[in-house]
Amino acid sequence: MFPVQPKYKPALVESILFFILTVSLISYFLIGLGTEPHIPILIALLLTVTYGLARGISFKDLEESMIAGARSGMAAVFLFLVIGILISSWMISGTIPLLINTGFTFIGGTWFYGIVFAVTAIIGVSLGSSLTTVATIGVAFIGMASAMDASMAITAGAIVSGAFFGDKMSPLSDTTNLASTIVQVDLFSHIKHMSLTTIPAFLISFVIFAILSPAETVSVENLDAYMTSLEATGLIHWTSWIPLVILVLATFFRIPAFISLAVSSVIATFLASITSGLSWGDIWAIWFNGYTAETGFEPVDSLLTKGGINSMLFTISLVILALGFGGLLFVTGIIPSILSSFQEKLQKVRSIIISTASTAIGINVLIGEQYLSVMLTGETFKGVYKQAGLSNKVLARSLEDAGTVINPLVPWSVCGVFIADVLGVPVVTYLPFAFFCLLSPLITMTFGGRVLKIRK
Repeated sequence: MFPVQPKYKPALVESILFFILTVSLISYFLIGLGTEPHIPILIALLLTVTYGLARGISFKDLEESMIAGARSGMAAVFLFLVIGILISSWMISGTIPLLINTGFTFIGGTWFYGIVFAVTAIIGVSLGSSLTTVATIGVAFIGMASAMDASMAITAGAIVSGAFFGDKMSPLSDTTNLASTIVQVDLFSHIKHMSLTTIPAFLISFVIFAILSPAETVSVENLDAYMTSLEATGLIHWTSWIPLVILVLATFFRIPAFISLAVSSVIATFLASITSGLSWGDIWAIWFNGYTAETGFEPVDSLLTKGGINSMLFTISLVILALGFGGLLFVTGIIPSILSSFQEKLQKVRSIIISTASTAIGINVLIGEQYLSVMLTGETFKGVYKQAGLSNKVLARSLEDAGTVINPLVPWSVCGVFIADVLGVPVVTYLPFAFFCLLSPLITMTFGGRVLKIRK
Protein backbone atom coordinates (compact mmCIF):
# COMPACT_ATOMS: atom_id res chain seq x y z
CA MET A 1 0.00 0.00 0.00
CA PHE A 2 0.93 3.66 -0.13
CA PRO A 3 3.63 4.43 2.47
CA VAL A 4 1.47 6.99 4.35
CA GLN A 5 -1.08 6.08 7.00
CA PRO A 6 -4.06 8.39 7.68
CA LYS A 7 -3.98 10.53 10.83
CA TYR A 8 -7.62 11.56 10.51
CA LYS A 9 -10.82 9.76 9.44
CA PRO A 10 -13.14 12.19 7.65
CA ALA A 11 -16.74 11.34 6.82
CA LEU A 12 -17.38 10.12 3.27
CA VAL A 13 -19.32 13.27 2.35
CA GLU A 14 -16.48 15.45 3.62
CA SER A 15 -13.95 13.47 1.58
CA ILE A 16 -16.03 13.66 -1.60
CA LEU A 17 -16.58 17.41 -1.20
CA PHE A 18 -12.84 17.97 -0.74
CA PHE A 19 -12.19 15.76 -3.77
CA ILE A 20 -14.57 17.82 -5.90
CA LEU A 21 -13.06 21.08 -4.61
CA THR A 22 -9.47 20.12 -5.46
CA VAL A 23 -10.30 18.64 -8.86
CA SER A 24 -12.39 21.72 -9.73
CA LEU A 25 -9.56 24.00 -8.61
CA ILE A 26 -6.97 22.16 -10.70
CA SER A 27 -9.27 21.98 -13.73
CA TYR A 28 -10.08 25.71 -13.54
CA PHE A 29 -6.44 26.74 -13.48
CA LEU A 30 -5.40 24.34 -16.25
CA ILE A 31 -8.36 24.68 -18.60
CA GLY A 32 -9.87 28.03 -17.63
CA LEU A 33 -6.71 30.05 -17.02
CA GLY A 34 -4.24 28.02 -19.04
CA THR A 35 -1.57 27.99 -16.32
CA GLU A 36 1.27 25.52 -16.01
CA PRO A 37 0.17 22.48 -13.95
CA HIS A 38 2.64 23.26 -11.17
CA ILE A 39 0.57 26.23 -10.02
CA PRO A 40 -2.77 24.52 -9.25
CA ILE A 41 -1.01 21.45 -7.80
CA LEU A 42 0.96 23.68 -5.42
CA ILE A 43 -2.19 25.62 -4.46
CA ALA A 44 -4.07 22.34 -3.89
CA LEU A 45 -1.12 21.13 -1.79
CA LEU A 46 -1.25 24.28 0.38
CA LEU A 47 -5.02 23.93 0.69
CA THR A 48 -4.64 20.32 1.86
CA VAL A 49 -1.99 21.34 4.41
CA THR A 50 -4.42 23.94 5.76
CA TYR A 51 -7.18 21.33 5.91
CA GLY A 52 -4.90 18.92 7.78
CA LEU A 53 -3.87 21.54 10.34
CA ALA A 54 -7.52 22.45 10.86
CA ARG A 55 -8.27 18.77 11.58
CA GLY A 56 -5.59 18.54 14.24
CA ILE A 57 -2.83 16.87 12.22
CA SER A 58 0.61 18.14 13.18
CA PHE A 59 2.72 19.88 10.57
CA LYS A 60 5.44 17.29 11.16
CA ASP A 61 3.08 14.50 10.08
CA LEU A 62 1.96 16.52 7.07
CA GLU A 63 5.57 17.23 6.10
CA GLU A 64 6.55 13.58 6.47
CA SER A 65 3.60 12.53 4.29
CA MET A 66 4.72 14.90 1.52
CA ILE A 67 8.27 13.53 1.71
CA ALA A 68 7.01 9.92 1.71
CA GLY A 69 4.78 10.63 -1.28
CA ALA A 70 7.60 12.26 -3.23
CA ARG A 71 9.97 9.44 -2.26
CA SER A 72 7.64 6.88 -3.89
CA GLY A 73 8.32 8.54 -7.25
CA MET A 74 12.11 8.66 -7.06
CA ALA A 75 12.44 5.70 -9.42
CA ALA A 76 10.45 7.63 -12.03
CA VAL A 77 12.58 10.74 -11.44
CA PHE A 78 15.82 8.90 -12.19
CA LEU A 79 14.18 7.24 -15.21
CA PHE A 80 13.16 10.65 -16.58
CA LEU A 81 16.74 11.91 -16.24
CA VAL A 82 18.00 8.95 -18.25
CA ILE A 83 15.27 9.45 -20.88
CA GLY A 84 16.45 13.05 -21.29
CA ILE A 85 19.94 11.73 -21.97
CA LEU A 86 18.55 9.00 -24.23
CA ILE A 87 16.79 11.50 -26.50
CA SER A 88 19.84 13.75 -26.82
CA SER A 89 22.21 10.80 -27.39
CA TRP A 90 19.85 9.27 -29.96
CA MET A 91 19.80 12.62 -31.73
CA ILE A 92 23.58 12.94 -32.07
CA SER A 93 24.00 9.24 -32.92
CA GLY A 94 21.47 9.71 -35.71
CA THR A 95 18.97 7.17 -34.34
CA ILE A 96 15.96 9.51 -34.15
CA PRO A 97 16.80 11.27 -37.45
CA LEU A 98 17.12 7.81 -39.05
CA LEU A 99 13.74 6.72 -37.68
CA ILE A 100 12.13 9.88 -39.03
CA ASN A 101 13.81 9.49 -42.41
CA THR A 102 12.81 5.83 -42.62
CA GLY A 103 9.26 6.73 -41.72
CA PHE A 104 9.16 9.29 -44.52
CA THR A 105 10.32 6.56 -46.90
CA PHE A 106 7.58 4.07 -46.03
CA ILE A 107 4.66 6.22 -44.87
CA GLY A 108 2.61 8.28 -47.24
CA GLY A 109 -0.70 10.02 -46.75
CA THR A 110 -3.07 7.01 -46.98
CA TRP A 111 -4.13 5.70 -43.57
CA PHE A 112 -1.37 7.73 -41.94
CA TYR A 113 -2.97 7.94 -38.49
CA GLY A 114 -3.92 4.26 -38.55
CA ILE A 115 -0.38 3.26 -39.47
CA VAL A 116 1.07 5.49 -36.74
CA PHE A 117 -1.25 3.83 -34.21
CA ALA A 118 -0.49 0.27 -35.34
CA VAL A 119 3.30 0.70 -35.62
CA THR A 120 3.49 2.47 -32.25
CA ALA A 121 1.45 -0.35 -30.70
CA ILE A 122 3.81 -3.00 -32.06
CA ILE A 123 6.88 -1.13 -30.83
CA GLY A 124 5.15 -0.49 -27.48
CA VAL A 125 4.59 -4.21 -26.99
CA SER A 126 8.22 -4.88 -27.94
CA LEU A 127 9.64 -2.28 -25.55
CA GLY A 128 7.07 -2.65 -22.75
CA SER A 129 7.30 1.04 -21.90
CA SER A 130 4.82 3.67 -23.03
CA LEU A 131 7.13 6.57 -22.17
CA THR A 132 10.11 5.06 -23.97
CA THR A 133 7.93 4.40 -27.01
CA VAL A 134 6.64 7.98 -27.02
CA ALA A 135 10.14 9.40 -26.49
CA THR A 136 11.62 7.45 -29.42
CA ILE A 137 9.29 6.40 -32.25
CA GLY A 138 6.69 8.90 -31.01
CA VAL A 139 9.09 11.79 -31.53
CA ALA A 140 9.82 10.46 -35.01
CA PHE A 141 6.12 10.23 -35.93
CA ILE A 142 5.26 13.67 -34.58
CA GLY A 143 8.06 15.00 -36.79
CA MET A 144 6.56 13.26 -39.80
CA ALA A 145 3.16 14.76 -39.02
CA SER A 146 4.70 18.22 -38.88
CA ALA A 147 6.36 17.70 -42.24
CA MET A 148 3.21 16.31 -43.82
CA ASP A 149 0.94 19.09 -42.53
CA ALA A 150 -1.09 16.40 -40.76
CA SER A 151 -3.01 17.11 -37.57
CA MET A 152 -0.60 17.18 -34.63
CA ALA A 153 -3.50 16.49 -32.25
CA ILE A 154 -4.67 13.33 -34.05
CA THR A 155 -1.10 12.12 -34.58
CA ALA A 156 -0.33 12.58 -30.88
CA GLY A 157 -3.58 10.78 -30.05
CA ALA A 158 -2.52 7.86 -32.27
CA ILE A 159 0.95 7.77 -30.70
CA VAL A 160 -0.43 7.80 -27.16
CA SER A 161 -3.05 5.17 -28.02
CA GLY A 162 -0.48 2.83 -29.54
CA ALA A 163 2.09 3.37 -26.80
CA PHE A 164 -0.41 2.56 -24.06
CA PHE A 165 -1.74 -0.46 -25.93
CA GLY A 166 1.84 -1.71 -25.73
CA ASP A 167 2.19 -0.69 -22.09
CA LYS A 168 -0.98 -2.65 -21.33
CA MET A 169 -0.34 -5.83 -23.32
CA SER A 170 3.42 -6.28 -23.11
CA PRO A 171 4.82 -8.89 -20.69
CA LEU A 172 7.75 -6.49 -20.24
CA SER A 173 5.52 -3.66 -18.98
CA ASP A 174 5.83 -2.48 -15.37
CA THR A 175 2.10 -1.84 -15.01
CA THR A 176 1.17 -5.21 -16.51
CA ASN A 177 3.48 -6.99 -14.09
CA LEU A 178 2.27 -4.79 -11.22
CA ALA A 179 -1.42 -5.50 -11.87
CA SER A 180 -0.89 -9.26 -12.09
CA THR A 181 1.32 -9.27 -8.99
CA ILE A 182 -1.02 -7.14 -6.85
CA VAL A 183 -3.98 -9.48 -7.41
CA GLN A 184 -1.87 -12.66 -7.66
CA VAL A 185 -2.67 -13.68 -11.24
CA ASP A 186 -0.30 -15.40 -13.67
CA LEU A 187 1.17 -12.77 -16.00
CA PHE A 188 0.29 -14.46 -19.29
CA SER A 189 -3.18 -15.45 -18.05
CA HIS A 190 -3.67 -11.78 -17.20
CA ILE A 191 -2.59 -10.67 -20.69
CA LYS A 192 -4.82 -13.28 -22.33
CA HIS A 193 -7.83 -12.21 -20.27
CA MET A 194 -7.19 -8.52 -21.07
CA SER A 195 -7.54 -9.31 -24.78
CA LEU A 196 -11.31 -9.72 -24.27
CA THR A 197 -11.67 -5.96 -23.95
CA THR A 198 -8.36 -4.72 -25.38
CA ILE A 199 -8.60 -6.26 -28.86
CA PRO A 200 -12.05 -4.71 -29.56
CA ALA A 201 -10.74 -1.33 -28.37
CA PHE A 202 -7.69 -1.72 -30.64
CA LEU A 203 -9.74 -2.64 -33.73
CA ILE A 204 -12.26 0.16 -33.24
CA SER A 205 -9.45 2.68 -32.69
CA PHE A 206 -7.61 1.55 -35.83
CA VAL A 207 -10.74 1.92 -37.96
CA ILE A 208 -11.38 5.43 -36.57
CA PHE A 209 -7.77 6.51 -37.19
CA ALA A 210 -7.89 5.07 -40.72
CA ILE A 211 -11.13 6.92 -41.48
CA LEU A 212 -9.72 10.19 -40.11
CA SER A 213 -6.55 9.88 -42.21
CA PRO A 214 -6.61 12.32 -45.13
CA ALA A 215 -6.20 10.93 -48.63
CA GLU A 216 -3.34 13.34 -49.37
CA THR A 217 -1.42 14.99 -46.56
CA VAL A 218 1.91 15.91 -48.05
CA SER A 219 3.40 17.23 -51.24
CA VAL A 220 6.45 15.44 -52.62
CA GLU A 221 8.42 18.67 -52.59
CA ASN A 222 7.76 19.25 -48.89
CA LEU A 223 8.65 15.66 -48.04
CA ASP A 224 11.83 15.82 -50.11
CA ALA A 225 12.85 19.03 -48.31
CA TYR A 226 12.59 17.27 -44.96
CA MET A 227 14.47 14.18 -46.10
CA THR A 228 17.22 16.26 -47.72
CA SER A 229 17.65 18.32 -44.55
CA LEU A 230 17.75 15.20 -42.37
CA GLU A 231 20.46 13.66 -44.52
CA ALA A 232 22.34 16.99 -44.53
CA THR A 233 22.75 16.84 -40.75
CA GLY A 234 25.50 14.26 -41.26
CA LEU A 235 24.14 12.34 -38.29
CA ILE A 236 22.58 9.40 -40.14
CA HIS A 237 24.81 6.33 -40.55
CA TRP A 238 24.25 2.57 -40.58
CA THR A 239 25.46 2.58 -36.97
CA SER A 240 22.43 4.70 -36.05
CA TRP A 241 20.38 1.49 -35.85
CA ILE A 242 22.58 0.04 -33.09
CA PRO A 243 21.16 2.01 -30.08
CA LEU A 244 17.61 0.96 -31.07
CA VAL A 245 18.61 -2.68 -31.48
CA ILE A 246 20.38 -2.60 -28.11
CA LEU A 247 17.26 -1.18 -26.43
CA VAL A 248 14.97 -3.80 -28.00
CA LEU A 249 17.29 -6.65 -27.00
CA ALA A 250 17.65 -5.32 -23.46
CA THR A 251 13.88 -5.15 -22.97
CA PHE A 252 13.43 -8.60 -24.58
CA PHE A 253 15.75 -10.07 -21.96
CA ARG A 254 13.81 -8.19 -19.27
CA ILE A 255 16.69 -5.97 -18.22
CA PRO A 256 15.30 -3.16 -16.00
CA ALA A 257 14.21 -0.04 -17.90
CA PHE A 258 16.75 2.22 -16.17
CA ILE A 259 19.66 -0.03 -17.14
CA SER A 260 18.30 -0.60 -20.68
CA LEU A 261 17.94 3.12 -21.36
CA ALA A 262 21.30 3.91 -19.77
CA VAL A 263 23.16 1.27 -21.81
CA SER A 264 21.49 2.39 -25.05
CA SER A 265 22.36 6.03 -24.24
CA VAL A 266 26.01 5.25 -23.48
CA ILE A 267 26.41 3.22 -26.68
CA ALA A 268 24.70 5.96 -28.71
CA THR A 269 27.04 8.53 -27.15
CA PHE A 270 30.11 6.45 -27.97
CA LEU A 271 28.97 6.03 -31.57
CA ALA A 272 28.26 9.76 -31.83
CA SER A 273 31.79 10.56 -30.69
CA ILE A 274 33.02 8.62 -33.74
CA THR A 275 30.49 9.62 -36.40
CA SER A 276 29.26 13.11 -35.51
CA GLY A 277 32.58 14.95 -35.22
CA LEU A 278 31.53 16.43 -31.87
CA SER A 279 34.11 16.87 -29.11
CA TRP A 280 33.54 15.20 -25.75
CA GLY A 281 32.98 18.63 -24.22
CA ASP A 282 30.17 19.26 -26.71
CA ILE A 283 28.70 15.82 -26.07
CA TRP A 284 28.49 16.33 -22.29
CA ALA A 285 26.89 19.72 -22.87
CA ILE A 286 24.31 18.06 -25.13
CA TRP A 287 23.63 15.48 -22.41
CA PHE A 288 22.51 18.33 -20.17
CA ASN A 289 21.01 20.92 -22.53
CA GLY A 290 19.95 18.69 -25.43
CA TYR A 291 20.87 18.79 -29.09
CA THR A 292 20.43 21.97 -31.15
CA ALA A 293 20.08 21.40 -34.88
CA GLU A 294 21.40 23.93 -37.42
CA THR A 295 20.45 22.62 -40.84
CA GLY A 296 19.14 25.92 -42.18
CA PHE A 297 15.66 24.36 -42.63
CA GLU A 298 13.62 25.61 -39.67
CA PRO A 299 11.07 22.73 -39.48
CA VAL A 300 13.83 20.13 -39.21
CA ASP A 301 15.81 22.31 -36.80
CA SER A 302 12.73 22.54 -34.57
CA LEU A 303 12.16 18.80 -34.82
CA LEU A 304 15.70 17.78 -33.89
CA THR A 305 16.31 20.38 -31.16
CA LYS A 306 15.33 18.17 -28.25
CA GLY A 307 16.49 16.13 -25.28
CA GLY A 308 18.87 16.65 -22.39
CA ILE A 309 18.58 16.49 -18.63
CA ASN A 310 17.45 20.11 -18.56
CA SER A 311 14.37 19.27 -20.66
CA MET A 312 13.20 16.81 -18.00
CA LEU A 313 13.38 19.19 -15.01
CA PHE A 314 9.90 20.57 -15.74
CA THR A 315 8.49 17.04 -15.61
CA ILE A 316 10.48 16.03 -12.54
CA SER A 317 9.41 19.06 -10.51
CA LEU A 318 5.77 18.37 -11.30
CA VAL A 319 6.11 14.68 -10.40
CA ILE A 320 7.53 15.63 -7.00
CA LEU A 321 4.72 18.14 -6.37
CA ALA A 322 1.99 15.72 -7.50
CA LEU A 323 3.25 12.82 -5.39
CA GLY A 324 3.75 15.09 -2.38
CA PHE A 325 0.13 16.16 -2.83
CA GLY A 326 -0.85 12.49 -2.98
CA GLY A 327 0.89 11.87 0.34
CA LEU A 328 -1.16 14.67 1.91
CA LEU A 329 -4.40 13.17 0.59
CA PHE A 330 -3.54 9.95 2.40
CA VAL A 331 -2.43 11.39 5.72
CA THR A 332 -5.59 13.53 5.88
CA GLY A 333 -7.70 10.41 5.23
CA ILE A 334 -9.37 11.79 2.08
CA ILE A 335 -8.50 8.90 -0.25
CA PRO A 336 -8.74 6.08 2.34
CA SER A 337 -12.22 7.29 3.26
CA ILE A 338 -13.43 7.23 -0.35
CA LEU A 339 -11.86 3.86 -1.11
CA SER A 340 -13.14 2.09 2.01
CA SER A 341 -16.71 3.24 1.33
CA PHE A 342 -16.91 0.93 -1.69
CA GLN A 343 -15.96 -2.29 0.00
CA GLU A 344 -19.19 -3.14 1.83
CA LYS A 345 -21.76 -1.79 -0.66
CA LEU A 346 -21.04 -3.73 -3.84
CA GLN A 347 -22.79 -6.97 -4.76
CA LYS A 348 -23.62 -7.05 -8.50
CA VAL A 349 -20.90 -7.93 -10.99
CA ARG A 350 -21.44 -4.89 -13.19
CA SER A 351 -21.49 -2.46 -10.26
CA ILE A 352 -18.27 -3.97 -8.93
CA ILE A 353 -16.49 -3.59 -12.28
CA ILE A 354 -17.81 -0.05 -12.75
CA SER A 355 -16.70 0.90 -9.23
CA THR A 356 -13.27 -0.60 -9.82
CA ALA A 357 -12.82 1.35 -13.04
CA SER A 358 -14.18 4.56 -11.50
CA THR A 359 -11.81 4.26 -8.55
CA ALA A 360 -8.79 3.72 -10.80
CA ILE A 361 -9.81 6.72 -12.90
CA GLY A 362 -10.45 8.83 -9.79
CA ILE A 363 -7.01 8.10 -8.34
CA ASN A 364 -5.43 8.97 -11.69
CA VAL A 365 -7.28 12.27 -11.73
CA LEU A 366 -6.66 13.15 -8.10
CA ILE A 367 -3.07 11.96 -7.69
CA GLY A 368 -1.90 11.80 -11.30
CA GLU A 369 0.09 8.62 -10.72
CA GLN A 370 -0.36 5.51 -12.86
CA TYR A 371 1.20 2.96 -10.52
CA LEU A 372 -0.78 4.14 -7.51
CA SER A 373 -4.06 3.88 -9.42
CA VAL A 374 -3.31 0.21 -10.13
CA MET A 375 -1.86 -0.61 -6.73
CA LEU A 376 -4.38 1.13 -4.48
CA THR A 377 -7.44 0.06 -6.44
CA GLY A 378 -6.19 -3.53 -6.55
CA GLU A 379 -5.55 -3.64 -2.81
CA THR A 380 -8.93 -2.07 -2.07
CA PHE A 381 -11.08 -4.34 -4.26
CA LYS A 382 -9.42 -7.73 -3.72
CA GLY A 383 -11.75 -8.46 -0.80
CA VAL A 384 -14.79 -7.29 -2.77
CA TYR A 385 -14.05 -9.63 -5.69
CA LYS A 386 -13.40 -12.56 -3.37
CA GLN A 387 -16.66 -11.96 -1.53
CA ALA A 388 -18.57 -11.78 -4.85
CA GLY A 389 -16.91 -14.95 -6.14
CA LEU A 390 -15.22 -13.16 -9.04
CA SER A 391 -11.88 -14.22 -10.46
CA ASN A 392 -8.91 -12.00 -9.75
CA LYS A 393 -8.29 -11.99 -13.50
CA VAL A 394 -11.36 -9.77 -13.83
CA LEU A 395 -9.93 -7.39 -11.26
CA ALA A 396 -6.52 -7.31 -12.95
CA ARG A 397 -8.13 -6.60 -16.31
CA SER A 398 -10.28 -3.80 -14.88
CA LEU A 399 -7.22 -2.23 -13.25
CA GLU A 400 -5.43 -2.03 -16.58
CA ASP A 401 -8.49 -0.99 -18.60
CA ALA A 402 -9.12 2.03 -16.40
CA GLY A 403 -5.87 2.56 -14.51
CA THR A 404 -2.98 2.14 -16.94
CA VAL A 405 -4.48 3.88 -19.98
CA ILE A 406 -6.12 6.88 -18.26
CA ASN A 407 -2.95 8.45 -16.85
CA PRO A 408 -1.82 10.04 -20.15
CA LEU A 409 -5.21 11.78 -20.38
CA VAL A 410 -4.73 13.68 -17.12
CA PRO A 411 -2.87 16.98 -17.79
CA TRP A 412 -1.13 17.04 -14.39
CA SER A 413 -0.28 13.33 -14.29
CA VAL A 414 3.21 11.89 -14.58
CA CYS A 415 2.58 10.46 -18.06
CA GLY A 416 0.51 13.42 -19.23
CA VAL A 417 3.16 15.98 -18.40
CA PHE A 418 5.96 13.86 -19.85
CA ILE A 419 4.14 13.16 -23.13
CA ALA A 420 3.07 16.78 -23.59
CA ASP A 421 6.66 17.88 -23.00
CA VAL A 422 8.26 15.33 -25.35
CA LEU A 423 5.72 15.60 -28.21
CA GLY A 424 5.05 19.30 -27.82
CA VAL A 425 1.28 18.71 -27.90
CA PRO A 426 -0.79 19.63 -24.79
CA VAL A 427 -2.79 16.85 -23.15
CA VAL A 428 -6.12 18.64 -23.63
CA THR A 429 -5.30 18.89 -27.36
CA TYR A 430 -4.64 15.18 -28.01
CA LEU A 431 -7.09 13.85 -25.40
CA PRO A 432 -10.19 13.71 -27.71
CA PHE A 433 -8.16 11.68 -30.23
CA ALA A 434 -6.58 9.13 -27.87
CA PHE A 435 -9.33 6.73 -28.88
CA PHE A 436 -7.82 3.55 -27.45
CA CYS A 437 -7.35 5.16 -24.04
CA LEU A 438 -10.92 6.47 -24.07
CA LEU A 439 -12.49 3.24 -25.33
CA SER A 440 -10.76 0.83 -22.91
CA PRO A 441 -12.52 1.95 -19.69
CA LEU A 442 -15.77 2.52 -21.60
CA ILE A 443 -15.78 -1.03 -22.95
CA THR A 444 -14.88 -2.61 -19.62
CA MET A 445 -17.60 -0.68 -17.77
CA THR A 446 -20.24 -1.32 -20.43
CA PHE A 447 -19.51 -4.90 -21.40
CA GLY A 448 -17.29 -6.18 -18.56
CA GLY A 449 -20.08 -8.15 -16.91
CA ARG A 450 -21.29 -9.56 -20.23
CA VAL A 451 -17.75 -10.56 -21.23
CA LEU A 452 -17.41 -12.38 -17.90
CA LYS A 453 -20.62 -14.36 -18.55
CA ILE A 454 -19.44 -15.29 -22.06
CA ARG A 455 -16.09 -16.34 -20.61
CA LYS A 456 -17.80 -18.57 -18.05
